[in-house]
Parts: sequence; structure tokens; C-alpha cells
Amino acid sequence: MMLEMEQVHTYYGLSHILFGLTLAVEHKEVVSLLGRNGSGKTTTMRSVMGLTPPRSGRVRFKEEELAGKPPWVIATKGIGFVPEDRRIFPELTVRENLEVAIKPSGNRTRWTVERIYDLFKKLRELDGRKGGHLSGGEQQMLAISRTLMGNPELLLLDEPMEGLAPLIVKMLEDQIKGLRREGLTILLTEQNVRSAIKVSDRCYVIDKGTVHFQGSIDEFEANEEIRRTYLGV
Repeated sequence: MMLEMEQVHTYYGLSHILFGLTLAVEHKEVVSLLGRNGSGKTTTMRSVMGLTPPRSGRVRFKEEELAGKPPWVIATKGIGFVPEDRRIFPELTVRENLEVAIKPSGNRTRWTVERIYDLFKKLRELDGRKGGHLSGGEQQMLAISRTLMGNPELLLLDEPMEGLAPLIVKMLEDQIKGLRREGLTILLTEQNVRSAIKVSDRCYVIDKGTVHFQGSIDEFEANEEIRRTYLGV
């Protein structure tokens, strides 16, 4: 098992956000966490990374306990996080954004700028353009690519399709499938249910900080009550 969260309770101040959340992601698996705005998806990601540390429960990466460790330590373990707001460097070029994120690979897959450009071909064309002059879709590609330059084993994608045009969404779907073929393990959060299930092996449905469904994509598509009640689809 690559990632395990067990009975995680996370708070923002006095506000209780995650209520005993439990999920797991296996090696080389793509898992989506589906839910409406405010359901606790981003808090789940932040709990893994230690950005909003759980008050109780267990978070394990390759059987090593992460709960209580600072975010910079967790990042060195082989987890890459692409936040919803992307946080690229607007005054750096595409290539500079990638190069500034280079980390030693150890025994992990080695990502280089050229490998990134082979996967995200659009970025090769934008090599010298500043990050602040990119479209939303281009910035999302760059944000994912910059995280890959850290050579993660587990990639956390928070709402990667949000606000993007349908053509760009289709492109990102293909690129996530490409990362899957590369053997990367991925946990993604999404409101775009159709896109998420296209790229995932399994999914969880979360509402008000509690998991209400977990299963294969086929099981999810067959469960009309879950889709209607918690996702409105």
C-alpha cells in the first residue's frame, strides 16, 4: 500500500472538517476523491502533506507514519503536491520554473526537462515564456510538471481540471493517463466527475468530511443513489 489514512480527524481552529476519514491508495494506482465544494477534499490533501496536521488518526506512506512530521520532511519522502491554486513563479520562464524544482531522485524515476516536454508537448513550445503569461491550462500543465521534477512516487492533484476549457481538460486527462503508464501513483480530488472516472481505477465519495462510498469505477457508475445524493449527477 502506498498511502493509508485511518480514522483521520482534522480541524481548522475549532472547526471540525474531517470526521474519521479512512482511505487507501495502492502502488501504481490512480484514485479519485469526489465531492462538492466544502466537502473536505482539499483538507484531505493538506492532512497528508502536514499543511493542516490531523488532530488524531494515522497517515502512512509506504508504512511510515507521516502524522506529526512537518511538510518539508513529508515532501522529501517522495510525495508531490499540486495545489488547486498552482503557485507557479510568474516572473520565471517555463524552463526556469522546472529547473528550480529539480531534486535528487535517489532510487526513484528520474524526471528531466526533456522528459517533461515529451509528455507535455505544449510546454516545449512555451519554453521561454514567463509563467505569468500562460493560460490557466498551460499553468496547470506547468504546475504538474514542476512537481514531477521532484521525482515523486505519489502525486497529489487537487482539482486539476477546475476552470479549464473542455479541450484542455481532455488534454490533461490524456496526460494523467500518461503518468499512470509511467507507473506513478496518483490521488486526485475533483468535482468534474466525468473526467475523474476516466483516469481512475477506484474512487471515494466524500461529503461533510466523511467518506460515503468507496469502490471501483464500475461500482460507482452503478450506484445512482450515491451519485445523485452526494454529487448531483
